[in-house]
Amino acid sequence: MQPFKFIKQIAFIFISMLSLTTIATAQKSVSMVVDGFHPSTVISKHIYGHFSEHLGRCIYDGFWVSDTSTIVKKDRIRLDIVAALKKIQIPNLRWPGGCFADEYHWRDGIGVRSQRPKMINTNWGNVTEDNSFGTHEFLELCSLLNCEPYITANVGSGTVEEMSKWVEYLNFDGLSPMTTIRKQNGRVEPWKVKFWGVGNESWGCGGNMTPDYYADQYKRYATFAKNYPGARLNKIAAGPNGSDYNWTETMMKKVSANQMWGIALHHYTVPRTWQDKGSATAFDEAEYFTTMQKCLEMEELVTRHSTIMDRYDPAKRVALVVDEWGIWTNVEPGTNPGFLYQQNSLRDAMVAATTLNIFNNHSDRVRMANLAQTINVLQALILTQGAKMLLTPTYHVFDLFKVHQEAKLLPLQFSSPDFVSGKQKIPALNVSASKDSNGVVHMTLVNLDPSNKISLRTTLNAINWTKVEGQVLSSAKITDVNTFEKPNLIKPVAFSGAKKEGAELVVDLPAQSLVLLTIY
Repeated sequence: MQPFKFIKQIAFIFISMLSLTTIATAQKSVSMVVDGFHPSTVISKHIYGHFSEHLGRCIYDGFWVSDTSTIVKKDRIRLDIVAALKKIQIPNLRWPGGCFADEYHWRDGIGVRSQRPKMINTNWGNVTEDNSFGTHEFLELCSLLNCEPYITANVGSGTVEEMSKWVEYLNFDGLSPMTTIRKQNGRVEPWKVKFWGVGNESWGCGGNMTPDYYADQYKRYATFAKNYPGARLNKIAAGPNGSDYNWTETMMKKVSANQMWGIALHHYTVPRTWQDKGSATAFDEAEYFTTMQKCLEMEELVTRHSTIMDRYDPAKRVALVVDEWGIWTNVEPGTNPGFLYQQNSLRDAMVAATTLNIFNNHSDRVRMANLAQTINVLQALILTQGAKMLLTPTYHVFDLFKVHQEAKLLPLQFSSPDFVSGKQKIPALNVSASKDSNGVVHMTLVNLDPSNKISLRTTLNAINWTKVEGQVLSSAKITDVNTFEKPNLIKPVAFSGAKKEGAELVVDLPAQSLVLLTIY
């Protein structure tokens, strides 16, 4: 009997292991349906916007180099950076802040540079701001980038008159004191800047206001920010900090859709705590899981703020503008704590791709967003070291996702397998899909699981297609980074893991990867 019992035990263990394997395999297999019937929601290109503050080396020693520098430049604007950003079709650029915006007085940044007054940047390291990069320089940069400027006006320490005259200086085409000064400074034609933020983080560094007080201030400032011929303003209110739903409720209740084009939401992914945010490069799988768990909070934030907005604005006239987002870690060792310089790993790429998929899928309400920040600060697209420049993994995410700009969203149905860490789990898969004006379908698929691939079988309803091509962004380790010694360690390469089987699209999605599929 003993040998027989032993054989039964072995058989039971084998069958159990086989069952577990079957379950695990089933968890990693996904059936997806893409709805190609009558797509209508357009993914605004402005979701792919960026943010450049007078902070650390974003403007100075980033976009704006020394007048004696031998780096190829126009005036003092660094042209290799311009070329890199044009490649990803940057649609808009937010400036001058951030917290800096509410201590910035625009008239200090116009006129002869040598005569511009200097100031102290009290928010970011108490460094001296020489105001050599001001309104004219910023708008020249936007012209070179072929992108829309998004200016944040000073509500915290400024005045209604100051904002009103800045709008007049930039947008009026007639005779007035402000246009006379503009012409004296070398610009005859108005720029006609459309996007205007009325303050920044007014709940915090922009004035520590209550939502009721700010709503009244917003209406006052917005009233005197005038529309001039051919230059109608898209006014964007300072919105909530993360999950402050009362702020959104108050703004929607007190300010009509006729008075604001958008309301701003700020949310950062902080791997640990605000006191110790964690390293940009030295983290384990458990911390990676926590980071992605916090990144996915954006889905709940956008959904809940949108629900509040829907009650007051069912026609969705007011945009949700997520004009500060990204991962925020500790600064790189040995760098100025006030400069917020951090490296950029494959984890950052997963954060960026996941967040952009969320924005795409909520593009009925999210119509503008700005990653923080463009160069050398926080989740940067570009890092510089003297004449050297490297493109981060996050840059490559935006390069892959640019195909969604102004395309029509295609709804998706699927159930994601889990990415498990200890007793917690999050969806391993996130996806968005769109159809462009030429009828080409693009899908961006993200597998957050660092250990397991995902197999997908997808039905594309009402879509005629015969071919699929792909690119993949991944690396051997989730902590991998591009360095000035190895600037191309992480970059997109051709992807051959997608094919057509009958009428279905079959994809083997690698672990810890972003895949762009082009289907036509």
